[in-house]
Amino acid sequence: MIDLSGKVALITGAGRGIGRSCALIMAQQGADVVVNDRPNSPDLAETVALVESFGRKAYPVTANAFTRSGCETILTESLAAAGKIDILVSNPAKSSRSPFLDFDPEEFEATLTATLSAGFHMSQLVARHMVERNEGGKIIFISSVHAQNPYKTAIAYNTAKAGLNHMAMTIAKELIEHHINVNVIEPGWIETPGEYEFSSYEVVQEQGRLLPWGRLGQPADIGHAVAFLASDAADYITATILRVDGGFLHKDL
Repeated sequence: MIDLSGKVALITGAGRGIGRSCALIMAQQGADVVVNDRPNSPDLAETVALVESFGRKAYPVTANAFTRSGCETILTESLAAAGKIDILVSNPAKSSRSPFLDFDPEEFEATLTATLSAGFHMSQLVARHMVERNEGGKIIFISSVHAQNPYKTAIAYNTAKAGLNHMAMTIAKELIEHHINVNVIEPGWIETPGEYEFSSYEVVQEQGRLLPWGRLGQPADIGHAVAFLASDAADYITATILRVDGGFLHKDL
């Protein structure tokens, strides 16, 4: 039921983690993929090689998705390489952790810019392209269970993801007339390289075994959900927030 043949997907933050998994699974389902990561990314070449190993085209675009000018570059280079964009997976994010009373104001602003504003810029630019083509499209935002639960020491990330959800629902309402599906995925605790920036491997693995599903989520869990929402099987789904967390949000109930 999930067949993305003939489609071109643009994925920001595709160098590693969730973004890379989305690229690989969508390639497995037949899509060609524009994979974006920051300039001088040490990870992007491997993502390209993995996508191509499935017999699909991979178009690497290195630009800073946290800025309007970077998003404009991504769009321009994507269209020059692939000719069109049928699917956008908006996956920019920045996370910092510190108690509220000590949180650096500049870091707060930077997190909102990278996690919320960046999603606005990229989705607006791609949506304009989709509207001009008049063939519909799919926009999928990667949010977080942080949008639902105000975890301590993550005030900027919590705020950015909650805002992202509301922004996405507004975009969805405005794009319905153009038959552009706009949806959100809320990952739970996913085992990505970034998790080990805040805790040791042993602590992360131990806590993962205590989750309701008995394990940490994997990037592929998110990739499969993205591929579904990007497919014709999800044609009648828009303005929806899909939580993919193995019960994480309710682990204390």
